[in-house]
Amino acid sequence: MKIASILGLNARSRLYLSHNSVKSRKIADSKLMTKRVLKKAGIPIPQIYAKFKNPEDVSSFDWSKLPGAFALKPSRGLGGEGIIVVKKKLVDGSWFTTQRTRVSVDDLKLQVFDILEGAYSLGNFPDVAYIEEFIGRHKSFKKYAYRGTPDIRVIVFNKVPVMAMLRLPTKESGGRANIHQGAIAVGIDIASGITTHAVWHGQEIHYKPDTNRKLHGIKIPTWTKVLETAVSCQIATGLEYVGVDIVLHPEKGPMILEINARPGLQIQLANKAGLKKRLERVEDLQVRDAEHGVKIAKALFAERFADRVMAEEGIKTIGVWEDVKVVGADKKKHLVKAKIDTGAWKSSIDKDLAKKLGISSGSNVLWTKTYKSSLGKEVRKVVSLTFYLAGTRIATIANTATRSHLRTPLIIGRKDLKGFLVKADKEVK
Repeated sequence: MKIASILGLNARSRLYLSHNSVKSRKIADSKLMTKRVLKKAGIPIPQIYAKFKNPEDVSSFDWSKLPGAFALKPSRGLGGEGIIVVKKKLVDGSWFTTQRTRVSVDDLKLQVFDILEGAYSLGNFPDVAYIEEFIGRHKSFKKYAYRGTPDIRVIVFNKVPVMAMLRLPTKESGGRANIHQGAIAVGIDIASGITTHAVWHGQEIHYKPDTNRKLHGIKIPTWTKVLETAVSCQIATGLEYVGVDIVLHPEKGPMILEINARPGLQIQLANKAGLKKRLERVEDLQVRDAEHGVKIAKALFAERFADRVMAEEGIKTIGVWEDVKVVGADKKKHLVKAKIDTGAWKSSIDKDLAKKLGISSGSNVLWTKTYKSSLGKEVRKVVSLTFYLAGTRIATIANTATRSHLRTPLIIGRKDLKGFLVKADKEVK
């Protein structure tokens, strides 16, 4: 990870938190207000069973009606403090928590009174307590998380999900998914939804503590839906820069647990990548909606898991001139001659060919960019491009440009050549 790409606290506050309005920060700082806004926007959230604004609410509430599993939380709590999560009701009417402690109705009441007095809020200001649905562990995470429910933190900026991590509860964290309490942070490849690197107490680890279970290679279910839900949350709350915490309901799918207008920066360690560079790449883009934002993210921030496979199979050798198969809008493969150009970073396709293949219109256009040359200014579209090179499928982005006067309508830049060896004397097959 390059130092220049890392986002520090001062830069985060100066360059990105300033994008968030006072109104949007006020929504983010109250979990209950956040849930009202999201519910109105039709974004899935856990069901709320009760709210306590004053001591009278506590005494008038029928505690016997609570289900066997739920979570008691402060509306303005920080870092997971003040939360009690129960998952089983006992015969005597008490409950068993995820930390394997027994709590009674009186214990819950005392916790609510502490919350109302501001014991867990920023500045110890009076707060509101609420009880919401407990979301159990999705089957995909059961062997990786200790008792509690894992969540997925997605950093969203300008309607684009720029980085994500899976937070796994441990014995040390007491079943909570908070990193500073001892949970594990696992980076996620934005394009595929597959975990990449894991960090625990600031140190990289490869296996779940005290087990031989690998933490990389975990496939997050309904990944595209997770990202789209995160972006929809950013749009609904009005925050430009936000950390969205999502849980996977075993039956209902992605749900917003809470949002953070000042998300921490440990996510960079988990991904072995800096936020600064990613944020700069999407800052000035015109993003239409959540679907468009996710498409941009997948095109820009792919980790290229195929590289590992290619390395295991042996490096493939290609020439300067190659026949490739480009996937058109009709999902068919079209044979196209390409130049392998290690001097170019990004791939480029002739605009007339792109139009003919149906890939330079509609949602396949990610954004437009103005280029200056000796001939003047030219507005080029940047499109999603999928092609097969030497039998390897590559999904990337490409500029569209006028190439009718050149030898090939497609050049493949070095960004898309990882895992290949280019030999100048190798002829096209």
